[in-house]
Amino acid sequence: MHIPRQTPGTLAEIAQQINPLLRGWIGYYGRFSRSALFSLVDYVNQKLKAWIMRKYKRFRLHKTGASLFLRKLARNNAELFVHWQFFGTTTFT
Repeated sequence: MHIPRQTPGTLAEIAQQINPLLRGWIGYYGRFSRSALFSLVDYVNQKLKAWIMRKYKRFRLHKTGASLFLRKLARNNAELFVHWQFFGTTTFT
C-alpha cells in the first residue's frame, strides 16, 4: 500500500482502492483470527495518518493533530472505509 504517496488523490479515491482488499482480509481473518486484524487496522490507520500529514501542510509536523483530524473524519464518515465500520473509529494512534 502506497497510501502516503497518493497526495493528488482524495480520501474517497483511496477508500475505493483499498476497501476491496480490506473486505477480503476481514472476511478471511475475521473467521479464524479476529485478533490478527487489529494490527492490520492500526497499520492502515497509520498509513492514512501519514497521508494526511503529507497532503495537508498544517499537519506536516503535527502527528497528534493529524490523528485527531483522522479520528474526527472517521466519526463523521464511518462508512468511507470498511475497517472503520467493523472496528469503530476510536482506535487511532
